[in-house]
Amino acid sequence: MTIAQPRTLGLTTFDDVSLETLTAYIDWTPFFLSWELRGKYPAIFDDAVVGSEARKLFDDAQTLLKRIIAEKSLQAKAVCGIFPANAVQDDDVELYQDESRSTLLTTLNFLRQQSQKAANNPNLCLADFIAPKETGLKDYIGAFVVTAGIGTDELCKRYEQDHDDYSSIMVKAIADRLAEAAAEWLHEKVRKEIWGYASDEHLENEALIKEEYRGIRPAPGYPACPEHTEKRKLFDILSAEAHTSVILTESYAMFPAASVSGWYFAHPEAKYFPLGKIQRDQVEDYARRKGMTVEEAERWLAPNLGYEA
Repeated sequence: MTIAQPRTLGLTTFDDVSLETLTAYIDWTPFFLSWELRGKYPAIFDDAVVGSEARKLFDDAQTLLKRIIAEKSLQAKAVCGIFPANAVQDDDVELYQDESRSTLLTTLNFLRQQSQKAANNPNLCLADFIAPKETGLKDYIGAFVVTAGIGTDELCKRYEQDHDDYSSIMVKAIADRLAEAAAEWLHEKVRKEIWGYASDEHLENEALIKEEYRGIRPAPGYPACPEHTEKRKLFDILSAEAHTSVILTESYAMFPAASVSGWYFAHPEAKYFPLGKIQRDQVEDYARRKGMTVEEAERWLAPNLGYEA
């Protein structure tokens, strides 16, 4: 396999992403789910039960979105970085300061599936998609944080003061869609320009929603990497709080809420998968790698424990 050399190593920042640009990347289906209307956009408009309500919600959202863009009442920011990286023992991935690979930037700790599978169907770990250090291959990993939530609280408070709770809820729903759109927009920019391994890619928005591109962008908290404390490393290597105004809470939630973060894996066979249940031996090893107590690791990994803690 040929590993694509990134065109731009290190950080790339976007201080004011055009909301108008992001509208072309919006996936509207989850918008309706946030209002408890089930159906895929745009087919939901033809639904005999919820079609008319969905159409009204959508039209209201379009009106409010146009107002938000015209008045610049929300702001979107982004930062991404491509870093030299190699997988090492114990399902870890080392990130390096530069191409000399002599200065360690941070070490990411991933987890491996432990379920019983059919023959020739291996238990996966995200570290599998990064070249092992002992091969001598020079690989890379990316990271990103985007937000479209700057100004959300202020705008919601204005509507709430006018006793317009409907518009306040609508603002939050739109901000969430814009944040996910920003993640989609930035990933495309990374693939085509910043990393550049898919410079000839030409996909319509529907194909982007179906993830018909090379690479994945899992985040700490995703099924493949469900442990949230790894998000701190992601934010630190990107100086994300300085570049995007997004902060991490004590529980590793992002604020503003309309924010998305994650890793970029470019391996052509990289795919999403659920970690599933893991056993005490791996939890103990993970705690050692993380410098946690076993009890701390069990608390963060509680939904994935395949044993009684």
